[in-house]
Amino acid sequence: MTLPSESAVFCDQPQLRSRRFVLARLASALALAVAHDAWAAPSPLDQNAFHAFLLALAPTAQKAGVSRAVFAATLQGLEPDPALLKQTARQPEFETPLWVYLRSAAGPARVAQGRRAQRQWASQLAAIARKSGVPRDIVLAAWGMESDFSEAPQTRDVVRSLATLAYARPQTPLFKTEFVAALVMIDRHLASRAELRGSWAGAMGMPQFMPSAYLKYAVRYEGRGAADIWSSVPDSLASIANFLAKSGWTRGLPWGFEVTVPPGFAWRSLHEDFATWRGLGLKRADGAPFPARGAADLFAPAGASGPAFLLCANYWILKKYNNSDSYALSLGILGDRIAGRPGVRKAWPQHVRPLARADRIRLQKSLAALGFYRGLTDGKIGPATRKAVHAFQVKNALQPADGFATPTVLASLEKSRAGGR
Repeated sequence: MTLPSESAVFCDQPQLRSRRFVLARLASALALAVAHDAWAAPSPLDQNAFHAFLLALAPTAQKAGVSRAVFAATLQGLEPDPALLKQTARQPEFETPLWVYLRSAAGPARVAQGRRAQRQWASQLAAIARKSGVPRDIVLAAWGMESDFSEAPQTRDVVRSLATLAYARPQTPLFKTEFVAALVMIDRHLASRAELRGSWAGAMGMPQFMPSAYLKYAVRYEGRGAADIWSSVPDSLASIANFLAKSGWTRGLPWGFEVTVPPGFAWRSLHEDFATWRGLGLKRADGAPFPARGAADLFAPAGASGPAFLLCANYWILKKYNNSDSYALSLGILGDRIAGRPGVRKAWPQHVRPLARADRIRLQKSLAALGFYRGLTDGKIGPATRKAVHAFQVKNALQPADGFATPTVLASLEKSRAGGR
């Protein structure tokens, strides 16, 4: 999961104002945000200092309900994992061009897997959709994105990984919180220590839940007892749906859809209600009507020359699973394709080359210096940066004002900054 860098300051979306980032795979993004170079040369792990650090967590664990016996038994023989600190924290959903990421994430092989799973688990998916209000294609797509329909390996000892990360990265308190949450799971007999297997950052099972997310969202498909997100597909699907439903999924509303933009479109706004978008000449690419009510953001991932989408309120719920536009858009499109709806109709432009990370940071710094942007200068282009680019384009009569960061926009920004504008 990802760090709330952009969304924490992008307050135009009411769904984002109070969202909580206790999500699957959030740990890897937080580790990356500490320092991109921190993983390259980790400090040696001192065994005595490691155990002293963990022992100091005893009051926190006891306050969370962990018994002294479970705490002592878990720490017995627990050693840090030095190899973990060499783990690459690169996030392709932020570094890879969206259309390249989409080609893999929602490609034919994964769509075929999803359709097979849809047939195999049809009755369970129907029951889950009725109860949660989350469409079965979205649940399946999230399963595919998170664990490749359970084919992604789950080999690491989650307790050891989280203990190591908590000790080695004290400036990232999430790891300490998740380590204690894992102890709570053991104490409540929700999973044994041996069953707590997952990714290097502590994300577990088919939904890739962190321990705290498991405690909050994991549910049994039927019956009582602990949810088995490692080997039970129905439990995993029900847990994914429960996460999205409790995060605010709106029944009957799509995540979004591709639209055609009329010639000469002015790009004066990137956020309007559906009636306004219809009045401005936008149409759904599939010919279906717009939702009767609500609002949406206009998103052109490759600029005005490429495909454009209206992002509905449920899109921002998908981003609670992973705060990346590449991830959320791919999940939505994968769900569409699994359900038999077409993917992206308009061709992605071949000439478009996204800015390199260093240039994206320069862009954000210039936007901030000119008063258009108040977020982190982390090189991650999200809604806050797009909104800032759009505002700069509109103010300076740059067309199309599509919010897309290009070398031309960057050059114009730096020229304006140098001129004191």
